[in-house]
Amino acid sequence: MGRYLLRRLLQLVPVFIGTTFLIYWLVWAVPGDPFAGKCGERRCPDQYIAFMTEKYHLDQNVFVQYANYMKNLLQGDFGQTFSQREISDIILTSYPNTLKLALVALAIEAIIGLGAGVLSGLRRNGFLDNLVLVSTLFLIALPVFVVGFVLQWLLGVQWGIIKPTVSSEMRWSELIVPGFVLGSASVAYIARVARTSIAENRRADYVRTAIAKGLPMRRVVGVHLLRNSLIPVVTLLGTDLGALMGGAIVTEGIFGINGIGRQVFRAIITKESATVVGIVVVLVLVYLVMNLLVDLLYAALDPRIRYE
Repeated sequence: MGRYLLRRLLQLVPVFIGTTFLIYWLVWAVPGDPFAGKCGERRCPDQYIAFMTEKYHLDQNVFVQYANYMKNLLQGDFGQTFSQREISDIILTSYPNTLKLALVALAIEAIIGLGAGVLSGLRRNGFLDNLVLVSTLFLIALPVFVVGFVLQWLLGVQWGIIKPTVSSEMRWSELIVPGFVLGSASVAYIARVARTSIAENRRADYVRTAIAKGLPMRRVVGVHLLRNSLIPVVTLLGTDLGALMGGAIVTEGIFGINGIGRQVFRAIITKESATVVGIVVVLVLVYLVMNLLVDLLYAALDPRIRYE
C-alpha cells in the first residue's frame, strides 16, 4: 500500500502541472489585452500598464509567466488582483462557504440517491422502481436554475418554510434546500447507478451462496450485496465533490451565498485573470485528492482489490 500511495502521489505531480498550465494559458494568454476595460471607457495610463506588465511578467512568454506563478504558488502566494487585493484572502473568505454547501449536497446525494437506488434495485420492475426511474429522469431533465427558483419561490416566498436567501452565518440547516438544488442532478445519477449495480450483483454467486446458507436478508444486503455494489457509487461521489464546488455558481447566485462560484463570476466579468486561476487551481487540487481517496477506498470495499 505504501509503494502504491507513493506512486500515485508522484503521478499527481505531472497531472497538476499540466492542468494548471492549461488553465493559466487559457485565462492569461488567450483572451487578449488584459487591460481592456480596466479603466472604464478610456484607455489605461501608460504608467499603470507598464507597472502591471512588469509585476505580472506580461511582457514575457507564457512559459516564463507560468514558472513565476508556480514559484510564488509553492510559497503560498496566489498573487493579487489588479485592485491590490490578496487572492488568498478571497479564497479563504469564500472557499469555506462553498465547501459547506458542497458537503451538504454530497450528503444529500449519498442518503437520497443511494437509498433510492438500493430500494429500486431490490424491487426491480415494481412500483417503487418505476417511481424512482421517473423521478430521476425528471430531475435530470430539469436545469439546476429551474429547480432552484421553483423551490425558492414555493418554500421561501409562498409557504415561508425557509428563508429565500441564506444568511451570512451559513447555518447548516439553511443549506439543506440549496444543497438539494446543487446536487439534484447527481442524486438522480447516483440512484440510477446504485440501482443497476444492486440489480447486477444480486444475481452474483456469492449472494446466492449467502442466501443458501440461511443468512438473514438484512445481512445479505448490508454486508455482502451493498458493499460490493458501492464501488461505482463511491467513484461518482468522490469525483462529484470538485464538480459540485465548481458548479455552485448558479446555486450561490439564487440563494445569495458568497462562495467561490460567485467570486469566479465576478472575476470573469471584471477580467481578474489571477483570481480565476487561483480559484481553479484550488479546485484542481480538490479533484486530485478526491480521486486518490476514491482509489484507496476501493480496497476497503472490495477485498479482491490489493495495491502493491
